Amino acid sequence: MLKMKSDSHSLDEGQINVFPALETVAEHADAGRKNRCVSKETMESLEAAGIFRAMVPKEYGGLEAAPADFLRAQIAISEVDMSSGWIAGVVGVHPYQISLMSDDAVNDVYGDNPNARVSSSYNPVGAKAERVDGGINLSGRWGWSSGSPHCDWVLLGAIVDKQPFIHTLLVPRKDYEIEDTWQVLGLQATASNDIVIEKPVFVPDHRIHSAMDGFNCVNNRDSRLYSLPWAQFFASCVAAPGIGAAKHALRLFVEKAASSSTDPTKLGTDPDITRRIGDTAHAIDIAETMLYENHAKMRSVVMNGGEIPLIDRAKYRYQTGSILTEMIRVVDQLFDVAGGRSVFLGAEIQNVWQDIHTARAHVANNPVPLLRNWGRMLLGAETQDTFI
Repeated sequence: MLKMKSDSHSLDEGQINVFPALETVAEHADAGRKNRCVSKETMESLEAAGIFRAMVPKEYGGLEAAPADFLRAQIAISEVDMSSGWIAGVVGVHPYQISLMSDDAVNDVYGDNPNARVSSSYNPVGAKAERVDGGINLSGRWGWSSGSPHCDWVLLGAIVDKQPFIHTLLVPRKDYEIEDTWQVLGLQATASNDIVIEKPVFVPDHRIHSAMDGFNCVNNRDSRLYSLPWAQFFASCVAAPGIGAAKHALRLFVEKAASSSTDPTKLGTDPDITRRIGDTAHAIDIAETMLYENHAKMRSVVMNGGEIPLIDRAKYRYQTGSILTEMIRVVDQLFDVAGGRSVFLGAEIQNVWQDIHTARAHVANNPVPLLRNWGRMLLGAETQDTFI
């Protein structure tokens, strides 16, 4: 089996270090929004930071970073540009899922490049999957494949053999087309375009991952890192950018107040303004602390050979799924009083407002069914959601 030496493409102390990339992210944010695609320079800077190999197994040249460290890096990027943070997280987390597959699948993608990039679209509605000897013939259309123009592979959702759960199929770039459909309110630079496979392509069994295996934490890796529930990590990566965006909005609001043509001390004595600022800072701290703490708890359990109780998984999944809703609330309350210039197209705080509202459209950021499921389980029922 072909493997990269673990010291190839190494970073200092083998850790994610996004801070040198943040200047590039900032410089290219406006162009990314205009072009509806994160720039090549931004992607290269994130690659150099280690974000795309953070979750790749060490034997393939990856870092096997702690999920909380990965999320900290993602939030830092999102505080500069939410689209770049979204791409860093969504593309960067896919190595974790691929590592849950067979060694052959891991080797196919990362055997000669630990920085290989993979996009995804898990919604199976437009997919047609036909079981054949040794695998699946796959065709169809999938939307919302963030970062797809920069990726060499894609993970696609499908219903296989009429089973009541999703399978994810790993497909190389030569087997699909990308259709430019991403004309949207916010997160323009994520280039979350459609993936199209018109004529069926063959996907071998070793490149197919069952949602039930993800739920049951099945994997072939030696490291206990890969015993975390896949859903918990992925959902965190579509919620965490909201924390960075809220930090960005708060910084913009405070900077504007400090440079106001009116006496900024007057704003400091306005009880409505101070309430909004304090409430926003508090909500951000709660969301960020909760996210890191939950991942630390899960990591401690699995690294010590235990299994995370399902009731805790339901709670963590709801708490993660509620982050975007709460971050939208505090960004809205700042935008409401951000002043007349904020309504002009291109205003920075308006860009943040558009981005964070667009992120809420992701199904993983809908807290309502997650709260219902947790509530039922608190009453003694079994989970009705396997994506926890």
